Amino acid sequence: MGAPSSPRVAIVTGAAGGIGAATAQRLAADGFAVAVLDLEEAAAAGTREAIEAAGGTALAVGADVSDAAQVQAAVDRIAAELGPPVVLVNNAGVTRDNLLFRMTDDDWDVVVRVHLRGSFLMTRAAQKHMIDARWGRIVNLSSTSALGNRGQANYSTAKAGLQGFTKTLAVELGKFGVTANAIAPGFIVTEMTRATAARLGRDWAEYEAERAAAIPVNRAGRPEDIAHTVSFLVSEGAGFVSGQVIYVAGGPRT
Repeated sequence: MGAPSSPRVAIVTGAAGGIGAATAQRLAADGFAVAVLDLEEAAAAGTREAIEAAGGTALAVGADVSDAAQVQAAVDRIAAELGPPVVLVNNAGVTRDNLLFRMTDDDWDVVVRVHLRGSFLMTRAAQKHMIDARWGRIVNLSSTSALGNRGQANYSTAKAGLQGFTKTLAVELGKFGVTANAIAPGFIVTEMTRATAARLGRDWAEYEAERAAAIPVNRAGRPEDIAHTVSFLVSEGAGFVSGQVIYVAGGPRT
């Protein structure tokens, strides 16, 4: 397929900060028009402004990804104002960590609803545009926690579920020119990991150094490490890569 006459449109959820913001900025630098989606439109404004300041095109959108009506309205708005979205990065996520016997119903439901239901709703709403274009890229953010992690029964389950979701999307949508892949980050320096350290009562600098020492490449990950991998997976050159889970963790599992 030749280069499009206008920029392709990408949606990045949970794009107000961390991995989402870095990914949105990287895709804008790659030439995509980017819909920066977060729970509140105001929260996404900073990422939009950073993209525009660098010469890119962006739209800030507020939506609860677990709400079907809000998701459909958001995707419709993006299609109308930026163009039909053909790239979707399902990054929105929350944590409600606790040991199983202390985990509440709400702890479980909130995490599963945002990660799994949210990714399902966003993908269902966006896939029509990809199928119409006969070209699309879906990237779901999983985690090394999908392999099991103490205190994260809810999060681990949701992230493992996203891997199965990804593989099913690859099977169903491949014939339409749409690929689906998952990225499973390891220890990445974000507000979420800082919150984990705080929950554990740990000094951040000590916690980061301890985690980095256990990683084969001997450093903590940065949001940009994930953004680079997304950039590859949504590229023309990755058209034969689908249904894969790529662990971006500085080692086999860290």
